[in-house]
Amino acid sequence: MFYTVLCLDKPDSAELRIATRDAHIVFLKKLGETIKFGGPMLDDSESDMIGSMIVIESHSLEAAKATMASDPYAEAGLFASVDIRPWKWTVGAPDA
Repeated sequence: MFYTVLCLDKPDSAELRIATRDAHIVFLKKLGETIKFGGPMLDDSESDMIGSMIVIESHSLEAAKATMASDPYAEAGLFASVDIRPWKWTVGAPDA
């Protein structure tokens, strides 16, 4: 099953995001093909990062939550909110 992971940064947390970004990228790369796609969400000016959006494949919601809880961004306390939900990849799916 696929899961969407939508994370919004705490206000005024740009420095924390930048300081932990390298560790976050290493973490995601170690997950390999578990991560289907993702990237930072931007503000309305399209210049500042304000959160993250990731699609992860996992055998359960609980496992997806546990995986994402070990993200260096989450461990550093970057996020004001994290919403993880089951997702059905319909349009543009690789197997479609």
